[in-house]
Amino acid sequence: MSELAGIGHDLLFDYTLRTVALGSAALGLLAGMLGAFAVLRRQSLLGDAVSHAALPGIVLAFMLTGTKTPLVLVLGAAISGWIAALLVMLIVRTTRVKTDTALGLMLSVFFGAGMVLMSMVQRTAGAGQAGLEKFLFGQAAAMVSDDLVTMAILGAVVLVTLMLFWKEFKILSFDPAFAGALGMPVRVLDVLLTTLLVVAIVTGLQTVGVVLMSAMIVAPAAAARQWTDRLGSLVLLAGFFGALSGVVGAVLSSTIAHLPTGPTIILTVTTITVLSLLLAPRRGLLAAEWRRWRQRRQLKTDYVLADLFRLASQHPSPVDAPHQIEALQTMSPHAGVRRSLEQLAQRGLALQSPDGLWTITDAGLDAARNLVQGGAES
Repeated sequence: MSELAGIGHDLLFDYTLRTVALGSAALGLLAGMLGAFAVLRRQSLLGDAVSHAALPGIVLAFMLTGTKTPLVLVLGAAISGWIAALLVMLIVRTTRVKTDTALGLMLSVFFGAGMVLMSMVQRTAGAGQAGLEKFLFGQAAAMVSDDLVTMAILGAVVLVTLMLFWKEFKILSFDPAFAGALGMPVRVLDVLLTTLLVVAIVTGLQTVGVVLMSAMIVAPAAAARQWTDRLGSLVLLAGFFGALSGVVGAVLSSTIAHLPTGPTIILTVTTITVLSLLLAPRRGLLAAEWRRWRQRRQLKTDYVLADLFRLASQHPSPVDAPHQIEALQTMSPHAGVRRSLEQLAQRGLALQSPDGLWTITDAGLDAARNLVQGGAES
């Protein structure tokens, strides 16, 4: 409890931790909410392509202005990433190249150009270029209040736009053809939604970097998708997972020595995704395995009930004809006959006599007839 109280005190009164935690939470919220649309539209790789494509924009912005002001560099990253996204859309629309191929092409070309430009700057600008490399892997610990203000402004613009065009984005994500039939400007909406995603990506480059930013787009949405089938809940839950990962990653990196903030945030959101894949009640792997186990157990019980019905049907009074368990074990191709009989007894479909013999009940007869008739019809 004392450690939690200390962490809460630091979050409120430690300037560095508070700034990093707020910035990381804002990034996670924004990336998670926009990433939900990217995942639904099967554009998960777009985050990777745009984040890598932002690098040449960052370096060019520095080369043209000579300043490392966050807003200037982010603007350069946004322009470069936006151009890459539009080129991907253009290539897919006008050629036979598939989306994943176009994304991979833009990722490689733009990132390669960015690395070349960065090498040129290192040779000519000397120490003046120091700090640009933090956009590769992120340097959240160096975040200051000006960075937080920039992220807040960009984030507010994105969220307001998202709310204004919620209905249009919803239809576009699930059925673009239907959106076109309704007279919606599909291409304009597509470009607008992609632009919002670009803004979300470039906002987080300083926090988690070019290399890791794609995980902040995909992971929260993938985790949220395991828990809900409704778009509104998906977007909110993805934003919550992203924000939670940002705060937890910032706190862990501040309490554990030599633990970088950006990778810690990514590991945190990855952990949330893995837990969601395992534990989600409807889509989780453990829940699916539990359902399969229950189905297998129910199938075995149905086999035993059908066998008990067949034996009982050979007698004038089926409910008064007891049978040994060995006869049922001989008829059933599955193990666990005794357990199945006990389950039937709990449901009132079978009855065990004091001497260990089993008879079917009236309720069992009705259930067995329905089961046998259903199997015969299928």
